[in-house]
Amino acid sequence: GMARPLVPDDLWAAIEPLLPPPRPKPKGGRPPIPDRAALTGILFVLKSGIPWGSGHWPERCPPDGMRLGDELLAPTRDWHAAGVWAALHRLLLERLHGAGQIDRRRAALDSASAPAKRGARYRLEPNGPRQAGHKRHLVTDARGTPLGFALSGANRHDSRMLAPTLDAIPPVRSGRRGRPRRRPNKLHADKGYDDPRCRRECRARGITPRIARRGIDSRERLGRHRWVVERTLAWLARFRRLTADTVRGTASARADIHFAFTTLACALICLNQIRRFC
Repeated sequence: GMARPLVPDDLWAAIEPLLPPPRPKPKGGRPPIPDRAALTGILFVLKSGIPWGSGHWPERCPPDGMRLGDELLAPTRDWHAAGVWAALHRLLLERLHGAGQIDRRRAALDSASAPAKRGARYRLEPNGPRQAGHKRHLVTDARGTPLGFALSGANRHDSRMLAPTLDAIPPVRSGRRGRPRRRPNKLHADKGYDDPRCRRECRARGITPRIARRGIDSRERLGRHRWVVERTLAWLARFRRLTADTVRGTASARADIHFAFTTLACALICLNQIRRFC
């Protein structure tokens, strides 16, 4: 049978209106890759983890005889700078929200570490140190839909990333009048966030903290609400590009590409949730 296309029609219909107009073609230069072909290649890199350099590409992959590799770096970076990946994630969250399929009564927050490959170093915070390896901090709704994420160096303490992760949740409009919804009612988090500051940061945002206390709360009691975020972190880890760093260039350029890929992966998980629930 035919292989499923890497860019299914529902994904293309969502993203095409968000794309910026193509750059003018340089005189005598190669024509730019068509947008849908570029997106096919970007998804192939994200899912397979294959390095960008075209010497690594298998003969028959991706389809349509596309010359890919380093050429994909430009659209990945340009569309990130134009806000395309973030707009796609927000659009799909709005679809779920409009269908009543985001459950904000209980959110869950957790992190996962990803080691850097081949001595790669990131600068994941402005003016921050270059670090080997990084952490993904993720907040999901009660069904595991990724609402927002933040990236940090591997040695950053989880409790310091609670506020930035909550603040990364985009405002989501439902089509009805009134202010867009942004934050969950309750937040479940493990003992890594057992800090008075974390509880204050939750309350300052109108969120009731449900943070496990060291030496008091058992994993069984509070962990029954946290498995959803652990499952979503495992879904993200299936996008093999997120656990491999193979982009040449500056630490901040690598961080930009990594942020772009993580946003796209969250959007693809939202698209799967739409297919499941809507």
